[in-house]
Amino acid sequence: MTDLVTRPGADEASADAPHDAPTAPVDGAGTTPPLAWAPVQPAPRKRHLALWLGIPAGIAAVALVASSLVLIAPGTSVAGVPVGGLTPGAAADAVQKQLAETTVVLVGADGDPELTGAELGASLDARALADRAFGARPMWNITTWFADPTSAAVQIDADAATDALRAAAPDLFVEPVDATIAFDAGTASFVATPDVPGSGVDVEAVRLALQAALAEGDTRVEVDATPVEVPALTSTVTADASVASLNGMLDTAGFYVGAERTVPLDRAVVASWLAVEPTGDGAFAITADAAAIQPVVDGLAALVDRAPQDGRVITDSAGEVLREEAAGISGRALGDTSSVASDFATQLATGNGAFALPVTEVAPEITTLFRRIEVNLSQQQAYLFENEQVVQSWYISSGKEGFASSTGNFRIRAKLATQNMGNRDLTKAPYYFTPDVPWVMYYNGDEALHGAYWHDNFGNVMSHGCINMPVSAAAFVYTWAPMGTEVSVHY
Repeated sequence: MTDLVTRPGADEASADAPHDAPTAPVDGAGTTPPLAWAPVQPAPRKRHLALWLGIPAGIAAVALVASSLVLIAPGTSVAGVPVGGLTPGAAADAVQKQLAETTVVLVGADGDPELTGAELGASLDARALADRAFGARPMWNITTWFADPTSAAVQIDADAATDALRAAAPDLFVEPVDATIAFDAGTASFVATPDVPGSGVDVEAVRLALQAALAEGDTRVEVDATPVEVPALTSTVTADASVASLNGMLDTAGFYVGAERTVPLDRAVVASWLAVEPTGDGAFAITADAAAIQPVVDGLAALVDRAPQDGRVITDSAGEVLREEAAGISGRALGDTSSVASDFATQLATGNGAFALPVTEVAPEITTLFRRIEVNLSQQQAYLFENEQVVQSWYISSGKEGFASSTGNFRIRAKLATQNMGNRDLTKAPYYFTPDVPWVMYYNGDEALHGAYWHDNFGNVMSHGCINMPVSAAAFVYTWAPMGTEVSVHY
């Protein structure tokens, strides 16, 4: 056996060489090439078969957890529609679709017509319901699985539903007639024409039927098509209330200066300025034409302007008014009227027909007349003073001896146009009788100023204590001196 030729250092390595190491082959020249160890094969890798088999299961678990975070719990229903395992968005779509496709059958109408929820304008806030269902019952919370269903109130567009029902079953509908308002020239008042109710399908009954069907998961529901009364939009009650307001406005219509209706307005004229129209929501709107009001405004100055009228009062020495001789009346001048027509039109629209005019007032002058009567017994004269100036005087006859007139300061306390004086029985005091004594003015007990028709001896004492005056003089004083006039009797 050919000896192995080793590499230098083979001795050192031979001890560690494997016993079954291959021998070097001999080449064609008969020589044996140097031998070298073949590279050691790497150790085979461990096979992680179990890991690779577990990866799909892990991904599935992660996906399951992720989906449970966005899906609604199994067994959940919203408004009768099962939404378990759906996202809130998909759930909302399902609920809305179910409502839109639910069919209402009008049983008893001609041909039993059918309408869908979509045609009836039915709706609900499906997304809010779905979000609320997910918030309360997410899939990840197994304690909420198969919980009670979530109910929902179905809304319905009354106008759209009525239009659709009328188109489907016109024989069930009679249009109501609204109440109206008009001005009656014969009574010069606004009057109302009553409303007339109509008939039609009960829209609320349709809504409730849709809601019940949705809650039960039904896609078809029947509704009794028996017509019900449909009230008029504008009722008689509303019209009567508006008529009362309008007629109340006509009662007080005018242009005012303070509380005085200085320029009253004819009811028919005011009514001609007004337009009373229904508003579309069951009420009435009042508008007024400012251009029609303007001609009346243009003529206001002649009716409003006036000069002041001075007054006159009679007083005593203390300034107390005893009688108003002439009432003072303020003057006034109409102010700027450039916006009166438009302002009044706006006010009339609110139901107020009393317009306060812009005026400037001028106070009257009041003349004060201090009047008093003085009787001078020494002179046998009476003097009338006005503001301490003598305006009239006459001779008088005062009490004769034994019946002297009292002196002092007095006031007129009673006035009689005529009176019998004395006693018809002349055997009794005061032993005289004078009938029909004119213009009697008592100032001190039974002493009075009065006319004396039975003598013409004025300037001399003649009476039983009264102050006798010529009849014409007494008549003048009776009118000139009010109650409370001061009377001074002295020597």
